[in-house]
Amino acid sequence: MEKPPRSGGRERPAREALAALLAAGLLLHALLYLCLSGADVSPGRAEADPGPCPFGHFRLGAGRNCSPWLSCEAMEGEVRKLKRVGEGAVKKVFLSEWKENKVAISQLTNSELKEDFLHGLKMLKALQSKYVVRLLGYCEEQFTILTEYHPLGSLRGLNETLHIPKYKGMNTWHRRLMLAIDYVSIIRYLHSSPLGTLVMCDSNDLEKALSQYLLTSDFHILVNDLDALPLVNRSAGRLVKCGHRELRGDFVAPEQRWPYGEEVPFHDDLMPPYDEKTDIWKIPDVTNFFLGHVEGSDIVRLHLFDIHAACKKEDPAERPSAQELLDTYRKVLTLLIREAAMPGTREML
Repeated sequence: MEKPPRSGGRERPAREALAALLAAGLLLHALLYLCLSGADVSPGRAEADPGPCPFGHFRLGAGRNCSPWLSCEAMEGEVRKLKRVGEGAVKKVFLSEWKENKVAISQLTNSELKEDFLHGLKMLKALQSKYVVRLLGYCEEQFTILTEYHPLGSLRGLNETLHIPKYKGMNTWHRRLMLAIDYVSIIRYLHSSPLGTLVMCDSNDLEKALSQYLLTSDFHILVNDLDALPLVNRSAGRLVKCGHRELRGDFVAPEQRWPYGEEVPFHDDLMPPYDEKTDIWKIPDVTNFFLGHVEGSDIVRLHLFDIHAACKKEDPAERPSAQELLDTYRKVLTLLIREAAMPGTREML
């Protein structure tokens, strides 16, 4: 009796075609992301945002009209606090509501740190862009800042967020690499900002560094805390020091550590200053956190090995710039997604 033909032979081409289709979609998504990242458009807001508002104004949610930054009076009368959602050395943060929009109020907690608070406000006003949390208003007299609220919170909770069923589909090597690209894009922006070369000083360990950034609901990154952002000006001989206490540990760059050994007590006046290449030293460690341990992340690490080794050069002058890092990250993302779309490498999907 003649046996009916087995369906396995037909299923395999179908599965391969489906895998190729998925890979092509992934490649298209990544290329679109890279194109939008290269332009002055936030990838998550390409359709919703018709364009930047004039200085001193903001657009919130799906609205198309720009509103002026809220004044002390407007914040007092129109913004309602709901609950405290965070607190640091400089300020505490409250989830609040303004015209049915969830917003965040930051208030000074320690009067001795008011200069840091006001410096953060100055930076927030001057650096408004797709890389920085959106400023909605402020009141210097009451040491209060109003910003857009992002419910996923800081990057410290990234791994926990990715284990929530709603976001498990985001827990892939390519999405995690895109987050690393967002992060390096922010560092590149700070190093070439409208104000000059700025150093992200409030990042002396991984947890502290991650706490300076917010994760948006469309899985992009914004810098949120700009309280410690000094300016480097090499031509004027102006370098920086991140604080006035001794820094220890492998996370901070070698030039940030006390250079005179244990036999000489630390003294801030004797500590040599440094430049923005301290930020470059830290990038491999932050990216390693982003990549996690998902399938395919080790392949990404392999492709980034050389540029990350260069970031860890003892001599700061030998480290790459943030722009060079960003270019490499984008090339690796494009390369790996193209490889994933080719026969024989579909297991990377």
